[in-house]
Amino acid sequence: VQLQASGGGLVQAGGSLRLSCAASGSIFSINAVAWYRQAPGKQRELVATITSGGSTNYADSVKGRFTISRDNAKNTVYLQMNSLKPEDTAVYYCNGNIRTSPLRSGDYWGQGTQVTVSS
Repeated sequence: VQLQASGGGLVQAGGSLRLSCAASGSIFSINAVAWYRQAPGKQRELVATITSGGSTNYADSVKGRFTISRDNAKNTVYLQMNSLKPEDTAVYYCNGNIRTSPLRSGDYWGQGTQVTVSS
């Protein structure tokens, strides 16, 4: 199983980006998926989560600006980021709990995608 994160880039403050996290391999089902970010010199922080049923949670710092969603048919989770701020600059990682069989699951990380917001 692999998670491929993509969609990062350089954007001006106030702009938008959409990140994607695509799962591939021997997948039975995908449980919860989360987006994390890590800025230089800071600890990795949880940004948003989505359960298999579609329930979502967000860090206070991104509420009202970011939206996490999932397309189960494509095994892909998205993070729509609007009204971006310079403090959103970080490497963004996705993490998914993926079931590879009815009785077996594990946590997987994507490789990270850089988001840079200029002021």
